[in-house]
Amino acid sequence: MKKILVVLTNTEKYETINRATGLWLGEAAQFVEVVNAAGYQIDYVSPHGGLVPLDPASLSTADDIDFKWYGDADFRERALADSKKPADINPDDYEAIYYTGGHGTMWDFKDNIELQQIAEKIYKQGGYITGVCHGVVGLVNLLDSESGKRLIKGKKVTGFSNLEERLNRTKKHVPFLAEDSLKEAGAKYKSKRPMKEYVRTDGQFITGQNPTSAKKVGKELVKALNK
Repeated sequence: MKKILVVLTNTEKYETINRATGLWLGEAAQFVEVVNAAGYQIDYVSPHGGLVPLDPASLSTADDIDFKWYGDADFRERALADSKKPADINPDDYEAIYYTGGHGTMWDFKDNIELQQIAEKIYKQGGYITGVCHGVVGLVNLLDSESGKRLIKGKKVTGFSNLEERLNRTKKHVPFLAEDSLKEAGAKYKSKRPMKEYVRTDGQFITGQNPTSAKKVGKELVKALNK
């Protein structure tokens, strides 16, 4: 059986203020819970490989599923302590790629050429490109190898909204806004109520608006892969 590749951030703090960030635990755990139960194998990659920091705030809102995976020795080792480097990844092995969120992704997902090349290859071979919350910025610069156009141009997507960023009091502390970056890339962006589950599927793209949407992104991906 082919596998699903989960992308995680290496960024541990905001660049301009002394505030911790990193992976939002639930955005990995809730997705992994679904695809693991469906029988899919999972690998974890980050822009630099190795240590993946956790946003400490994600532990304060964690539920039983989050803590299940946080306490799983294999997850802690392969995802948090020793994630793979992009150079370790063969895109041919994967049916889908999933970009997790956390504010750290705003600094190390969008412009990472190696991760882009992996995702573009997975897409070209018919695989799914998925993401949630801030992680969707990893989709912004993906290009069609033949036309050179943005893959998400004209696609229906969602991701962390400008309103959610403002309500989170982080709008002035991120290098750009996820919603704006998707729109600027030509995507058909839409969001719903702040911090409520919302997922959009358009062809090979499946995106979720915020942390509460991670589980449904997993469900929609499993449904698509099982067609």
